[in-house]
Amino acid sequence: MGYEIKQEGEFQYIEEGSGQPLVLLHGLFGALSNWTDVVGHFSANYRVIIPLMPIYTLPVLNTNVKALAEFVHDFVTFKQLNDIIFIGNSLGGHVTLVYVKRHPENVKGIVLTGSSGLYENAMGGTFPKREDYNYIKTKVEYTFYDPRTATKELVDEVYGIVNDKGKLIRILSLAKSAIRHNMSDDLAEMKWPSCLIWGKQDTVTPPDVAEEFNRLLPNSELFWIDQCGHAPMMEQPEQFNHHLSGWLKKHFA
Repeated sequence: MGYEIKQEGEFQYIEEGSGQPLVLLHGLFGALSNWTDVVGHFSANYRVIIPLMPIYTLPVLNTNVKALAEFVHDFVTFKQLNDIIFIGNSLGGHVTLVYVKRHPENVKGIVLTGSSGLYENAMGGTFPKREDYNYIKTKVEYTFYDPRTATKELVDEVYGIVNDKGKLIRILSLAKSAIRHNMSDDLAEMKWPSCLIWGKQDTVTPPDVAEEFNRLLPNSELFWIDQCGHAPMMEQPEQFNHHLSGWLKKHFA
């Protein structure tokens, strides 16, 4: 990735730049590297921070969306952050929403891209062919509009995760937790400026999910990216950064 991963206590994270804090939260199969182009673009003018969420190290019985939100709160407290603009992809967006509900005092703005929290058509509740490399490859490619975005390195990483029993149990626990924890009744209270950046060909959280978020969040703006799936900041980083940059300047210049 090219950025130093810092380790302090229980936290691993990337931190680049200075100024208004942008806290970036990755998804279920995500990693710090998902945000490479975002860090490169925004660290000149913002303090960009990406914590590595403990998806594979939480106690099995406490592996859920709320626990991840509390981890983020612990991290924010540790780093003494305030007036934060949270940017979450997929499960990271869902964790953002739970955090915002529980700790509104630290929030300045919300950015969701391919976020769960209302509905998602994830990789499935089980992995019946998890030892079949080509099956996993197809599932990873399904995440993107252009299957070439699913590099061999990415497929290898996901294949390794789903064939590690401890990691797989936690993945399934988190996926089920995300489905159970619907946020539709909470969004009306989230009056911060909210930015929705969505791939038009997202098959995991389809376009009607973005439209529902836009309807339920009182102060939201929706930006579409064509020829783009579930991870716009990876698949169409220039367009993602363009929309995010314009929205940030409009609300937080």
